[in-house]
Amino acid sequence: MEVKRRTAQSLISKLASVSGPTRTAALCELRLLTKHDPDIRPVIADEGAIPYLAETLYSDAPLDQDNAAATLLNVSIACPEALMSTRGLLDALSHTLSHHTRHHPSAVQSAAATVYSLVIDENYRPVVGSKRDILYALIDIVRTPDSPAKSMKDALKALFGLALYPLNRTTMVELGAAAALFGLVVNDGRVGVVEDATAVIAQMAGCEESAEAFRRVSGIRVLVDLLDPGTGWSARIRENAVSGLLNLAGFGQGVVVEEIRELGSEFVFHGLGEVVKNGSIKGRKRAQTLIDILGRVSLGG
Repeated sequence: MEVKRRTAQSLISKLASVSGPTRTAALCELRLLTKHDPDIRPVIADEGAIPYLAETLYSDAPLDQDNAAATLLNVSIACPEALMSTRGLLDALSHTLSHHTRHHPSAVQSAAATVYSLVIDENYRPVVGSKRDILYALIDIVRTPDSPAKSMKDALKALFGLALYPLNRTTMVELGAAAALFGLVVNDGRVGVVEDATAVIAQMAGCEESAEAFRRVSGIRVLVDLLDPGTGWSARIRENAVSGLLNLAGFGQGVVVEEIRELGSEFVFHGLGEVVKNGSIKGRKRAQTLIDILGRVSLGG
């Protein structure tokens, strides 16, 4: 371990060099070390690399920015607390995400993946979510048609992690996430992307502001349509739709429940029945709960 510490110290000292090539070489080496040697990640954090790496995200050199972002992602897996305690780290991630159309896609992807890595810890979800510019940037990646598929998927994963904290859902609604997410579901035919988008939608549905926001972009209709067995959507997408509708029904109560019934009068029970029969354990339970709720409304309960 002492050898690894000396190696880390040597490389980190080079990050402060006035020589561009020296810094670039050190960043390349740190990226490779943190990728292939998990044991060195906490050593690199302890030796003070994170402030240098965060500062490098503002660099005009695409290779340096890419290597710094990837190294931060690798270190975040082992030492999220080290990143969260570094002053300016979240601002640096926000900078990379906010300039996603100008920065190298892999740097943007690493930054989004780092956000997701950090919010795996539920204690960090409200902290990261309080940075509205991070949420806005992630949403903007999703709404930008030219975003690479991996950038979209990494942004969606980060949004999903953030949406697990209830107050972040309201912020996402305020920042226009509903239009971006439902636009992706309607216009993007890639199953994996739609699966991730509907997972975020299902979480975001769990706040009071979601019903009206979804309604403005025909989102409730989209979720109901996803239940139609004839659409051929994956089981995960249908289960996400069930979760979203169930969350909407919980917050919107009778008005939303009646709207679900009217929009899906021809197939909603059939679609829910398919999930009850063939879905996951959680999916079956949620689908049955929604059937019960819709049935009570149908009977005038």
